[in-house]
Amino acid sequence: MTTYADSESSFDHRNLRGGAVAAVFIFLWCAAGTLMSGCASRALRVEAPVKLPDKFSAAGNAEIPDKWWLSFGDEKLNFLVEEALQSNLSLRTAWDRLDRAMALARKGRSSLFPGVEGKAGAARRREKTGENPSTYRTEYSLGLSASYEVDLWGRIRSAYDAEKLEARATREDLKAAAITLSAKIAESWFRLIEQKRQLSLLSNQLETNEKYLEIITEKFRQGQVSATEFLQQQQVVEGTKGRRLLVESSIKLLEHQLAVLLGRAPGDLDIEVPSDLPALPPLPEPGLPADLIRRRPDVRAAELRVGAAYREVAAARARRFPTLAFSLNAQTTTEKIKDFFDDWMATLMADLLAPLFDAGERRAEIQRARALLSERMHAYGQTVLTALKEVEDALVQESRQAEYVASIKRQLELSSQTTDQMLEKYTKGTVDYALYLTTLLSHQRLQQDYLTARCNLLLYRIHLYRALAGGWRLPRPPDTKASDLGQPVRVKGNGERG
Repeated sequence: MTTYADSESSFDHRNLRGGAVAAVFIFLWCAAGTLMSGCASRALRVEAPVKLPDKFSAAGNAEIPDKWWLSFGDEKLNFLVEEALQSNLSLRTAWDRLDRAMALARKGRSSLFPGVEGKAGAARRREKTGENPSTYRTEYSLGLSASYEVDLWGRIRSAYDAEKLEARATREDLKAAAITLSAKIAESWFRLIEQKRQLSLLSNQLETNEKYLEIITEKFRQGQVSATEFLQQQQVVEGTKGRRLLVESSIKLLEHQLAVLLGRAPGDLDIEVPSDLPALPPLPEPGLPADLIRRRPDVRAAELRVGAAYREVAAARARRFPTLAFSLNAQTTTEKIKDFFDDWMATLMADLLAPLFDAGERRAEIQRARALLSERMHAYGQTVLTALKEVEDALVQESRQAEYVASIKRQLELSSQTTDQMLEKYTKGTVDYALYLTTLLSHQRLQQDYLTARCNLLLYRIHLYRALAGGWRLPRPPDTKASDLGQPVRVKGNGERG
């Protein structure tokens, strides 16, 4: 390591303007010049490392709003999503990560500018002069120091650009988290509606089965039916009760999940659930695959992180070259405060530091940065493939699910007619009870399957919206002080909480 002192001068009050001011001017001129000539932050466009298809397998005509959940026309769903975007603690954590990333970027930016420090002091000294055994003298001191590293090779600028791109990627992560949260809210809400509808359906089926049990019981007492038929109907009633218990449990779990997503305690959700699921909105226009990778926040975040890795490689390479740093010190010492500006000494120094031997540290740093760049490039490609897959999967699932819903609906219509005819034949005694019971149970199962299929169709549309969503302007949630969240719990040595 080599250090060169370019200049060192001292000035008294008579040559202050000619010396110290000149030193200050030279220092600031060098700093400003290197700031202006530093490598500017240029936008880095990264090509996707995978081949994009020309178009998606299906397309609609409807336009996707940024807040895609509005397409369902459900006011209560809109309320739940908006509340979750303000209150969900996981999303607030994403906001905190963004604040931290932006603070790191601002910290890195400070290295581009000179650092200035001030120092002031006072000292009282005891002196022996002549016959007077003790004389006290007070001295006051005032000093300024400034330092600046010239970014000759763009190392500081590259490091700052990497932090800035990381902050932008973290902002895209926040948008992706908001999309995921809104999708979870919508999925839980529609499942809750479906389960509530299932509970109502099972209650109706239970009422029907219990009515048949009363008829079978009376006939069994009269000896008109066998014990087998009586036991079979009892089993049907108990089976319906069991399924209803499971649905009631599922409803509670969904309510707990929604409450937690809203930032509330489980059980703290009091909202009236609609009696039926909403209609499926028209199929949206997915656009081109090339547009998708520019729209999705997770893909943009992966691309920005590739750009940050490029900057880290540039910074690692620049560390192999010498660094040039300026330092400026100005100070004065006086016995009277009013004389502060009369007697100054200023020093301007320039240090050139060149790496001579580091046992391979800088080379290893370059290799690490290149490996990180390769890792992020591959991760970017995988993110693009995942995005394309999610859109295609959602399109295929919705298309086939729509056909499945139509098929079950036709089956349900036929099953209703068959059940009515079988009941008539059983009443006349032309068919046995087992055949009628099989027909009835099949019809009831189709009723339940139809509700589930309609709900799944809506869920696949949510998957499509989520895969195509590009985010929206997120309102920042209200600030929460650390004191509002309570104090950490200390754990004592024996496991006792204190």
